[in-house]
Amino acid sequence: MHHAALIPWLDPATIIGSAGPWALLVVCFIVFAETGLLVGFLLPGDTLLVISGLLSHPLAGSEHGVFGINVWIVALLIGLSAFVGGEVGYLIGHKGGPAVFERKESGLFSKKNVERTNAFFERFGGITVILARFVPIVRTFAPVAAGVGHMPWRRYTLYNLIGAILWGFGLTMFGYAIGFIPPVAHFVESYIDLILLAAVGGTALITVWHYFSERHKAKKEAAAGEGATDAAEAEELALDPEVFDRAPDFDGDGKH
Repeated sequence: MHHAALIPWLDPATIIGSAGPWALLVVCFIVFAETGLLVGFLLPGDTLLVISGLLSHPLAGSEHGVFGINVWIVALLIGLSAFVGGEVGYLIGHKGGPAVFERKESGLFSKKNVERTNAFFERFGGITVILARFVPIVRTFAPVAAGVGHMPWRRYTLYNLIGAILWGFGLTMFGYAIGFIPPVAHFVESYIDLILLAAVGGTALITVWHYFSERHKAKKEAAAGEGATDAAEAEELALDPEVFDRAPDFDGDGKH
């Protein structure tokens, strides 16, 4: 049974007719930016993937949900976007070297985010590329850090592929799967317009909040004389290649 949308212009039939695959393109770009661009940490990737899967359930006006595309294709395209983003991030770091870290502290870059990412590599070794997919901020800087540290490309690409499948494809299908729970399915069918509004508005609000939060931190650090990363500091941020060969330290005792 189709329920009339509480907000007419967010009616599923209207969205599918006017946006459809274009909405999926936006999702894919956001997923790409999460790991392909150093500003991706501003975006709420995990939530977006689950919602994308959830919205791929059949709705009045489309048997394939809001995107109008089969969920398997939706998940594959999102996973591919995650993989390509990871490859681009690695290439930026590999070609640019430590110089990519020579930046002023701002709402789009923080030295502490790089240090946090390096700490993950120090503890978990090369498989950080996989694990980082599920850790906000770290997943944005991990590909670049791996590239700057010259992690072997073949190994990086293998881990990047695994991570993209588990995160991009996996979380999208997880979202689709929970749509089979009767109360969830009923809620989506009844309030699809509000879900879409929350998804779009929430993404925008979280992005803006992250930006101004990081910008505020940058101003505080600048006032303390830590406003920019110079060439020497950037060199120190480059990981030693042997880090990528370490066995993961899952229990946190410092033993590899």
